[in-house]
Amino acid sequence: MTEPFLAWHFTAATLRDGRPLPADGVTLTHVGPLVVCQSGLHASKRLIDALRYAPGATICRVEISGQVERQADKLCATERTILWRVRGDELLRLFARCCAMDVEHLWDMPAVVRQYLVTGDERLRIASATCASAAGLTYPAAADAARAALYAASSACAAAFAGYAAWSAYAAAASAPNASSAADAADAAAWAVSDANADHTAAWAQAAQNDRLTAMVEAAHKEQRT
Repeated sequence: MTEPFLAWHFTAATLRDGRPLPADGVTLTHVGPLVVCQSGLHASKRLIDALRYAPGATICRVEISGQVERQADKLCATERTILWRVRGDELLRLFARCCAMDVEHLWDMPAVVRQYLVTGDERLRIASATCASAAGLTYPAAADAARAALYAASSACAAAFAGYAAWSAYAAAASAPNASSAADAADAAAWAVSDANADHTAAWAQAAQNDRLTAMVEAAHKEQRT
């Protein structure tokens, strides 16, 4: 048994096994073996990690208790309780656009793409997608982040494309000409990194995105309560 701790979990309209989502404060219990990705009640300590496995856009702050099996970016447990939740469709679309803008200086971003990412104006989305696709041949990782933000706006799967935008953004940061500029791209300029340390820069870029997304979700929860 482990002491209860906080984590994050994304859900769709129902649980993966088809059951309705429990109300806040109701503890789900898993009976049987714990196998990460196969059997148990799953969650992640970091929100950005939970996003990678999101089946839908409902973002839940959860308490994990009971027995726990862990991997680097996820865990499964015998007990999970939703403390609160927010609907994340629009929030995740905004997050995707922010991630794409993190690496805007690493490629020759077309003006219409920039305008869409800054404003979210739906009238610009089709033209932006065309331009981003053409430019992506030369700037694949950074352009991928922009394209993912565009797809998030047009798709019901906002969580999946928000995650793709985040991964593409820090991949672009890691492959920048030097690690200092890559850290700037992810708002991690305060970190002292060496020019050759691209792997660490990618990790810090991911950490910066996690901090941003967590702040956005907590702000949405606070607004929801008022």
